[in-house]
Amino acid sequence: MAGKQLVAVTGASSGIGEAVAKVFSRAGHPVLMMARRLERMEALNLPDSMARQVDVRDRAAIAAAVKEAEAEYGPVDMLFANAGIARLADIGRQPPEEWDEMIDINTKGVLNSVHAVMAGMMERRHGTLFMMSSIAGRKIYPDHTVYCGTKFFVHAVSESLRDYLSDYDVRVVVLSPGVIETEVLSGVLDPQTLANYKANKLKIGGGIGPEHVADLMLHTYQMPQNALVQEIVITPTRQKY
Repeated sequence: MAGKQLVAVTGASSGIGEAVAKVFSRAGHPVLMMARRLERMEALNLPDSMARQVDVRDRAAIAAAVKEAEAEYGPVDMLFANAGIARLADIGRQPPEEWDEMIDINTKGVLNSVHAVMAGMMERRHGTLFMMSSIAGRKIYPDHTVYCGTKFFVHAVSESLRDYLSDYDVRVVVLSPGVIETEVLSGVLDPQTLANYKANKLKIGGGIGPEHVADLMLHTYQMPQNALVQEIVITPTRQKY
């Protein structure tokens, strides 16, 4: 593990977050995994890892987990601000409480995660932030109104952070996946929206595996610090939009 620095992943209990934790662990990195489902992370049984039950809406909980992991493994050199939720629905009938949940997790949660590591990266003049957006942060889709808004927010904040942190040699990478085989559909509570999403997913032959996203992220991270892939956009070949 010599020379391998600590990586931190929010939303690490499933999907792309879980895949990233596994891929970076196999590459020899100690990993801090944060999510609400502690047992799912512990079941991964990754070496040199720490799993903490964290809700990204809780800024203090993220900071505490980072502090504990850094005391054990050294400073966080890569953060994947991944935790998010997709409450997709027709905006005309969607309960506003679902907006609140998406906005708090997908926007404030990302900022809370970045806040826990940014000052240290600036001080060390080294580090990489992977910001979880979506293809829905670049284009709009039916029944994605607020979700798109949260992901466009991530894009805007990431562009600003990249400009700000470039003077400190800290990299900011936006991750914009299309249809990936994850548990994202579990967040869709509107039956018609869910049916439409599943039909479209079937039409394009399904999503692609989260491990492909994780492999791209590892390759991007391993590039020299003065080389930056500003955005990763990956979709199934048959996903046209």
